[in-house]
Amino acid sequence: MLRIVTNAIVRQTKGEKKTFFGHEFDRCRDFSSLHFRLPFERGYLTDWDAQKAIWDGLFYAKDGLKGYLTDWDAQKAIWDGLFYAKDGLKVNTSETSLIITEPYFNLPNIQDQYDQFVFEEYDFQSCYRCTPASLLQYGTLFSSEGYQGAPECMLIVDSGFSFTHVVPLMSGKVLWKSVRRRVWSKPLAGLDVGGKFLTNYLKELLSFRQYDLMGETYITNDVKERCCYVSTNYKEDMELSRFEPSKIVQEYILPRYSENRPGRVKTQEDVLTGEDDVLRMNTERFAVGELLFRPNDIGLPQAGLSYTIANAISSLPEDVQGLFWANIGLIGGNVRLPGFRNRLMTELRSLEPAEHEVRIYESSNPIMGAYLAGAEFARQPGLANVCVTRAEYQEAGSRACRRKFKHATWQAREEEEETTQGPRKDMGINAGMSSSRTRSRGSKAQEGALDSAAGAERKPLRSSRSRTATKS
Repeated sequence: MLRIVTNAIVRQTKGEKKTFFGHEFDRCRDFSSLHFRLPFERGYLTDWDAQKAIWDGLFYAKDGLKGYLTDWDAQKAIWDGLFYAKDGLKVNTSETSLIITEPYFNLPNIQDQYDQFVFEEYDFQSCYRCTPASLLQYGTLFSSEGYQGAPECMLIVDSGFSFTHVVPLMSGKVLWKSVRRRVWSKPLAGLDVGGKFLTNYLKELLSFRQYDLMGETYITNDVKERCCYVSTNYKEDMELSRFEPSKIVQEYILPRYSENRPGRVKTQEDVLTGEDDVLRMNTERFAVGELLFRPNDIGLPQAGLSYTIANAISSLPEDVQGLFWANIGLIGGNVRLPGFRNRLMTELRSLEPAEHEVRIYESSNPIMGAYLAGAEFARQPGLANVCVTRAEYQEAGSRACRRKFKHATWQAREEEEETTQGPRKDMGINAGMSSSRTRSRGSKAQEGALDSAAGAERKPLRSSRSRTATKS
């Protein structure tokens, strides 16, 4: 059973002033003036009490079933609701194995709290902890053209709630020395922009120009998801926005929860009354998504997404860089913005070396991409071999988890294989510009280099990707 749960404790500050724990938020009908208590702060889990309350309600109810966690009280409350509430998942955790994802650079003390939470608070039978990108090799993100499975080399762009990470993987292992989020150097590489940042920026724009929405996070996020897009030509759209009427302009009718009328984009059939409040979305529609590609527009001293990808690939061995250019996968809620993929493709083509080809793959459900891949991984017969059991934890504590999960966490970066060693070719923000391009889908030389670098015998690469053909 698939169920998406709001990982927050939500309190209404007006009206009935109800409080909703995780899954209970599905029953909310008045989304004005909501206060969200999030277990995660800037991507890290810090409020375990809140998380536990949410899990308790969801896991143990009759009809029951992301950043760094810093609010452990909130997280505990969420998990309590998830596991124990009447309308939760009603799960017997002592007979259940858990796959849980963590931030890419999770702190060791928070990792220990993850383990304590899973085995001591909830008594799970076994657990596997990893990053979202590590699971994607088991999903269908790269499946196309009659092939299934993941390529040998892939680069994942995970643009989520708190951050945007660029994560290269080889043979299913994260190459930690080339993972990018933020690097304070020249040229700048890294992107500290996520969905929360974009929503807050839109709140400021709309509050300054139209209505005060600083306390309306939920409504503003809905406006962002319904109206905003990523421009493929920012200057052209800026010029078009000056005309009246403009095809850029879109109107959003603010909700009236007293009449059970949610917010919506105005259509030609809508007849406005004097009581309707309408947002006029003009340049705001594309100015928000632009921050993913040009964060310096508002003074952030960081590189945009395209330059971050180029910087990450340039840090890899030269002989396999083409394989990563050809296998770029997109996950995370921000990639759902219309125009995101096209803009990224346009910019990467101006940054890549002429001898390589850029190919970008987007999940049909970017938000659930890691979950769906994890669900497929859970069906694999080898799952038990990578999990830490309750007995192992009781014997060695978090040391057992650190030993078994070391390859899946950033602590393994000091012991990375020689796959990340060898000659490198700088592909910074100004490299690779050429009017004539000879594109390759993965040359034999690259395939040979991959086998040599990985130090193991591998399946033959097909079009720079190792796959199993699907029979028609």
